[in-house]
Amino acid sequence: MQESCVGSHTIQTHGARLARKHTHDWVVLILLAAAVLALHYAPSFARFVGKDMMTDIKYPVKQSTVPAWAVPIISILCPVVMFISLYVARRDVYDLHHATLGVLFAVLLTGALTDAIKNAVGRPRPDFFWRCFPDGMQLYDQVTGGVICHGEKSFLKDGHRSFPSGHTSWSFAGLGFLSLYLSGKIKAFDRKGHVAKLCIVILPLLLASLVGISRIDDYRHHWEDVVVGGLIGYIMAMLCYLHFFPPPHHHQGWGPYAYFDMLEELEAGNSNNAQHQQSAGGHHIGVTGQHHNGASRNFLESGSA
Repeated sequence: MQESCVGSHTIQTHGARLARKHTHDWVVLILLAAAVLALHYAPSFARFVGKDMMTDIKYPVKQSTVPAWAVPIISILCPVVMFISLYVARRDVYDLHHATLGVLFAVLLTGALTDAIKNAVGRPRPDFFWRCFPDGMQLYDQVTGGVICHGEKSFLKDGHRSFPSGHTSWSFAGLGFLSLYLSGKIKAFDRKGHVAKLCIVILPLLLASLVGISRIDDYRHHWEDVVVGGLIGYIMAMLCYLHFFPPPHHHQGWGPYAYFDMLEELEAGNSNNAQHQQSAGGHHIGVTGQHHNGASRNFLESGSA
């Protein structure tokens, strides 16, 4: 089971069989994507916001440094491009398939969990005041002291989706998976003390952290939202990675479980074939010997007569 065995398992030779074997996983993935979309547009809990709460949510409205459309590129496309690049170099469709499947599950599970919590908590964003009162004219209920907003409804709805940070959770899910993937491929934890390998492993996590920091700087999230979002994303990344790959410090951490299972099945099949051929050869020799002995007896009996 050496790494040098990689090289003969391409999309053309093993791709169709591998896809059929994991058809149900791809179906679940599609359903999960639909669930994420539904949760994203579902109404969130409109948490009570009073006049005395406005101090912490009166930050100005700013454009996002990392727009929403860039998050799937960062969390999904960047890791998949790395997987494809390594496939071109190594020609291992098992690694490509399971890495792609793993990162998609990590991101979509994170998205579903994040949006479900967002909708249930309904925490106001730091810029909620200007979403509620875009003209600065404040209006409160005389009995409860709650805000009476007159801002744009869709913008106001998004103002109740602060906890946890979706940008951060998605980024840590995708880039956290990539970090674990790279640490296994370059054998970062081989106990040889190569710090350069550690820098490569940390780089995706640094990018994810910068995405989270940008959400605080843009006044879209409180720091607690970013911390919890990062934890959710990275935990899901670890769970999904370990579902498809050995731990990065394992001696087989460079490849997916499915690859080593395939090699074991191949070795078992070759061993059975060898035993079958050996058994068939022995049977052929035995029959030949019996035929030779029978002929000799017949010759001797005919001579003696």
